[in-house]
Amino acid sequence: MDTAVVVVWLSMVVTILSRSHADRNVYPSAGVLFVHVLEREHFKGDSSNDPITFNTNLMGYPDRPGWLRYIQRTPHSDGVLYGSPTAEHVGKATIIEITAYNRRTFETARHNLVINIMSTEEYPLPYQAEFFIKNMNVEEMLASEVLGDFLGAVKNVWQPERLNAINITSALDRGGRVPLPINNLKEGVYVMVGADVQFSSCLREVENPHNQLRCSQEMEPVISCDKKFRAQFDIDWCKINLVDITKVVMIHSNRPDPGTGVLPDIGEYNPPSESLKSRDFFADFLITLAVPSAVAMVLFTILGYSMCCRREGVDKRNMQTPDIQLVHHSSIQKSTKELRSMSKNREISWPLSTLPVFSQSGEVVPPIHPDNYETTSMPLMQTQTNLQNQIQIPQQQPSGDRDNYCMSIFRRLEVNGIPEERKVAEALNL
Repeated sequence: MDTAVVVVWLSMVVTILSRSHADRNVYPSAGVLFVHVLEREHFKGDSSNDPITFNTNLMGYPDRPGWLRYIQRTPHSDGVLYGSPTAEHVGKATIIEITAYNRRTFETARHNLVINIMSTEEYPLPYQAEFFIKNMNVEEMLASEVLGDFLGAVKNVWQPERLNAINITSALDRGGRVPLPINNLKEGVYVMVGADVQFSSCLREVENPHNQLRCSQEMEPVISCDKKFRAQFDIDWCKINLVDITKVVMIHSNRPDPGTGVLPDIGEYNPPSESLKSRDFFADFLITLAVPSAVAMVLFTILGYSMCCRREGVDKRNMQTPDIQLVHHSSIQKSTKELRSMSKNREISWPLSTLPVFSQSGEVVPPIHPDNYETTSMPLMQTQTNLQNQIQIPQQQPSGDRDNYCMSIFRRLEVNGIPEERKVAEALNL
């Protein structure tokens, strides 16, 4: 390996090991929104535009607690941890492992975030209102100045003494759809705030029948205080949810006993310890591989013995056969071969209809068809269709009277398809 490469490799290892940050402690309150920003400035390398991503998980577990969410839109934006802890998490230190990855230099850095949840006398605030803001994404709403502006607008409308942001949830986490990639089109965000006084008349305007009818017809309701939000926040007033927890009736104060078929509640996932007992797989090997192989070898041996060792052969068979049977068998084979050779060399006899025609002069007329003509399709007897080829020729009587003639019938002959006119002319000259 080159010396320069070794130096660079050692320097990179030292850099990775040295980029370790100390633990940081935070003290959120139960029932109040908690926001922690993971800034990229602490993990940048030589270039300020390095893509950096974060991985967050509860120490010893693969994921975060149920109340804590994380979002990072792109590797060039900061990551944000946010959520709302409840009273059951009070007094429990939650340690979040944060690992930063530099996608350009492949450097990593890790530090722990210790979340110490504190109790508060104001929790829970009795009156809670949830707003749906259509023109915001969750990371935009988590910014301190934007969230402060929204709480200020709500305070002007509500006029409470204490007002806190309880929780923020993306519309995608509520079953919303991912918006189209169009400018100024956001996914939407739900913001829940709590106060210590009754809801104002402006917030209750959405509950009147006229606005309920407009909401059922997918029309915007008429809200008098909407202008105080419209400059910066586009609120869907039909989705506002007002909850008075002092009037909420608990149906089951105690958890009912689970019936049959319901798994017991064993709490959070507890991974197995790192010191696991070793397992012996030799017995599994014998069952799955050795036993089938042994059975296959036995069957192969039996088959090979039956096919090779038990084979008699021609010589052994002839020695065990009587001589008279061998002689008979040999004579039968010789006779069969001789008959087959004779059948191949025999001549084909011509049918009577193809024999030569003799005239009175004693001259032999050549056959109608050549020797290579296919005779199997020739009829054995002439039919009436051949009468048109017959010619009547007068013939002299043998009594010596030259003036007496009789009609003699000659057949019109054809040789290779050409009429034999020569025979007809010779017959006329008689």
